[in-house]
Amino acid sequence: MLKNPVNNPLITTCCVIALIFSSPAIAANNNDLTHRAEVVSFIQHMESTHQFTQQQLVELFRQTEIKKSIIAAISRPAEAKPWYQYRPIFVTDNRARDGAKFMQQHQAALDKAEQQYGVPAEIITAIIGVETRYGRYTGKFRVMDALATLAFEYPKRAPFFRSELEHYLLLTREEKIDPLLIKGSYAGAMGIPQFISSSYRHYAVDFDEDGHRDIWNNTNDAIGSVAHYLALHHWQRNEPIATLVQVSGSDYKTLLAKGLKPSTMTTDMNQYGVFTDDTGTSRLAALLEYETKKGAEYWLGYPNFYSITRYNHSPLYGMAVFQLSQEILKLSR
Repeated sequence: MLKNPVNNPLITTCCVIALIFSSPAIAANNNDLTHRAEVVSFIQHMESTHQFTQQQLVELFRQTEIKKSIIAAISRPAEAKPWYQYRPIFVTDNRARDGAKFMQQHQAALDKAEQQYGVPAEIITAIIGVETRYGRYTGKFRVMDALATLAFEYPKRAPFFRSELEHYLLLTREEKIDPLLIKGSYAGAMGIPQFISSSYRHYAVDFDEDGHRDIWNNTNDAIGSVAHYLALHHWQRNEPIATLVQVSGSDYKTLLAKGLKPSTMTTDMNQYGVFTDDTGTSRLAALLEYETKKGAEYWLGYPNFYSITRYNHSPLYGMAVFQLSQEILKLSR
């Protein structure tokens, strides 16, 4: 378990290297991460910035493994699939039925979250349903292995995952957790809501006020943390999420090019050949395209849809959560 040392003198990179290579057993192990200059640099950063001891970190990284299966998994994300293949993974009758049961079992916590944060119970439930099948599948990889693999073996996103590794070590120290014990996804997401390390530190809440923020075993904390996350990403209470629309001509492609963030007023959509049955108050929206087996379909995503995609920056993910939430809601009435 990592502990916060008191009055620990900082040491230089050369001292770290000297200590690492002083062990004959380690020198013979070519798989030891502490041989790598970028790991040595990371260890020094954690010492100088956060007062970890080099002995603790060297021991930790000696027990950490690079996993090729993690690189393979992140290279073929579900979000790379077309919508007609992605949707059946997450929007299913079984997942909707399980979601309705989840809502019934945790009604008190979901009602409290909706009242406190403004996020509907079915949206919170759908996110947990998409992420982990309501807490049943939270990941098989050691988070330490996942983050180290991606931080030092995945150049495409190495800065992001080094930052997450830094947050992870801080998290485990703060929560007094052995960093080698926690398991999660191939990307280092953890617990019932699949928070990455920085999200845990910024958004996880002790929703049942028992003195601990536990997203691994405490469903109440997971529910509150999801709602808190969306609220801090500008969820708007009692506002719509998405609406199916029709398009004509080719001017609508201008709106598609603007991306996920709502930037066009719905009252201006018709001049781009976008038509909707929504006759309510004009609001900002983004035009989204989804590939079905019968051709493309088009949706307006409102600010609340955009909030969902802050959880996972994919329009496929956002639509899966929204549509699953609607199926859950039908079964819960």
